[in-house]
Amino acid sequence: MMHHSFELILANIGRHISLTAEESSYFTQLLRPGHYARRELLLMEGAVCTDFTFIVSGCMKSYLLDQQQKEHILTFAAPDWWIADINSFITGNPGNLFIQAISETHTLALSRRNQEILLREIPKFERCFRILTERAFAASLQRNIDAMSLSALERFEKFRLQYPYLLSLLSDQEIASYIGVTPSFFSRMLKKHHLK
Repeated sequence: MMHHSFELILANIGRHISLTAEESSYFTQLLRPGHYARRELLLMEGAVCTDFTFIVSGCMKSYLLDQQQKEHILTFAAPDWWIADINSFITGNPGNLFIQAISETHTLALSRRNQEILLREIPKFERCFRILTERAFAASLQRNIDAMSLSALERFEKFRLQYPYLLSLLSDQEIASYIGVTPSFFSRMLKKHHLK
């Protein structure tokens, strides 16, 4: 299990920078393996996000709760993706996100402290984290744009293309939350367009 999980994360990093065997081994020693049961929380609102977490298998979501305790899903992370409350991770301030396992999930976490050690010892990792952070920022910006410019149906179609892996794992309520519609609107839309 362990060896296989490193393969995935090393391939993920390898898309941005090339590492020697020695550097790879140094990096993997700084990672902390984690295992989460379905619905288990990795992070709670009000806590400081101290880890950048890589998904080896399973799936997680980040969400926030509004005053009515309604869930608003911001991101999903499937295998080979990273998840964090990036704002909290970067600033060290308490965050406002929850991060929760949707199915049983195996993770590898790089703590903020270990990230600093890594950047000091292997400076080219800077490029890697810059790309990951830029992508997260671009994705969140794109979601805002989609929310303003696409219909609910178009947002759902885009979701299906982007996350085919998740369709079977998520409840209709979670998909509705992610595309920003009520569950009842979502089920009417599915019926009307014969999508379910």
